[in-house]
Amino acid sequence: MQTPAVPAPASDPSVPSPGAFQALATARQLAKRGLRQLLAAQVARTALRLGFAATAAMAVGRLVMGEPVAAWVVPVAMVFLLAACLAGLAADRAQASAETAVSIGLRELAGKRLDEMPARQLQALSVGGVIMSMQRHPEAVAGLAVGHRAASGMMAAGPLLAAAALFLVSWQAALLVICLTPVMILFFALIGDAIRRRADAQERAFGRLAGQFADRIRTLPTILANHAMAGEEAKLARRLEVYAGNTMGVLRIAFANAGIIDFFASLSIAILAVFLGLGHLKLAMIPGFSNLELWQSLFILMIAPEYFAPFRRFSEQYHAKAEGLAATDALDGLLDVGPVAAKALPVLDRLSLALPARALVAVVGPSGSGKSTLLRRLAGLEPGGKPMPGAHPLAANEIAWVSTDAYVPEGTLAEAISWNAGAVDRTRLEDAAGAIGLLDDALLPGGLDARLDKGGANLSGGQRLRIAVARAQLSVRTVLADEPTAKLDRETAEAVRRMLLEMSRKRLVVVATHDRDLAVAADIMVDLARDDTVEVAA
Repeated sequence: MQTPAVPAPASDPSVPSPGAFQALATARQLAKRGLRQLLAAQVARTALRLGFAATAAMAVGRLVMGEPVAAWVVPVAMVFLLAACLAGLAADRAQASAETAVSIGLRELAGKRLDEMPARQLQALSVGGVIMSMQRHPEAVAGLAVGHRAASGMMAAGPLLAAAALFLVSWQAALLVICLTPVMILFFALIGDAIRRRADAQERAFGRLAGQFADRIRTLPTILANHAMAGEEAKLARRLEVYAGNTMGVLRIAFANAGIIDFFASLSIAILAVFLGLGHLKLAMIPGFSNLELWQSLFILMIAPEYFAPFRRFSEQYHAKAEGLAATDALDGLLDVGPVAAKALPVLDRLSLALPARALVAVVGPSGSGKSTLLRRLAGLEPGGKPMPGAHPLAANEIAWVSTDAYVPEGTLAEAISWNAGAVDRTRLEDAAGAIGLLDDALLPGGLDARLDKGGANLSGGQRLRIAVARAQLSVRTVLADEPTAKLDRETAEAVRRMLLEMSRKRLVVVATHDRDLAVAADIMVDLARDDTVEVAA
């Protein structure tokens, strides 16, 4: 009997979109405590090194001039040196711990974000891009949030401490090194823009390389069957060369930046040494550089490198900043994409169908007519109107999903079939697996004890389908099956049909199929026709 579908009430379903994923803001929040500990250790190390420089200069200067050295100077200098080393160790450990905590936290939040994504949106993501983002980007963002921020903070605190120490001996010497600071900052600004562009290009090249590699791994059997390995290897090699070139470009600019800092640091120290030497030789009377004791001159020359050390460290972190910003943009772009718009299917929006508690419902129609979309809506995996106004409402935890992308855990065949079904008697497992040919499959030696790789990597699409069907048979849930007889030979497909019919006598089974034999055996057939109409046969 053919009955037209009754128009369903108009609805405007919406799914609340999650807030924007801000990797950098999240990383900074995660890094707060560790960053404070890191900065405290680095400030302590700088202060202790300044103390060591003062006491060492005092001891050496007096020894050279033949003057007596106080008994406390040398032990205090050694204490300062040992404490500075310990503070440096604490700083390195604090940075490593903070960056590790941030990267782990980011990866967990990103994984949760992926879990919350609608199925259509998740499937639209590049596999290679997701793998790269989950493995590479959290560490780069952590380096930006911890290492670079610590270097930025010390670029303010370190020079201030060194300048204050110089001011105690010669304010003119302190003013000389301070006057060179704006020049270095100008070079930071000029080089920073160039290195950021290079880092962006590097991330794009790596993303393309990762995406192409993941795609080639997925299609490796086809590549081997068509003897195309050499061509694909050449394509990957070209991508790798582009990525390597971009990486070297980033490093060249970073090294040039460090070289500029070293140049200005060496220049300032050389000027100080010349002025101090002229003052000691009485060849020139330069205010602030004449009439100084030898230990004071040595102190100035030992402190000057400490003034420029934070700038050098900041220049070393510049490429980390560029890579971190590029990784932030990439991670945000991956996890903050807008929902993928579903294909407009007015036929589904108008469909009103009362689903019985027990029956086999076959959804048929040409490819692209909305069969799989209808199943995803029934399962709550995709927003949209559910064509079941009241007869048999479905809950997500009461659904057994059957398709080629059904989840398969690592372990044995028995564990895969009984996954999420609680304790199942082995006899029932053997009956379910044997009924659809899983125990006779030559590619699954060992029967129920056959080993399955993580994610079912060693399974074909047909084997994965049959595992999902057997799992559904063991459960008491409503079954939603997407092309359950696809990729199966005639005999196995008939066994799957029999099992689906058997299940439909006790519960609701909804299948989207092109299999006419399965559709004819159904209690209800929903035909999503091309002409924007629906036919329901009972």
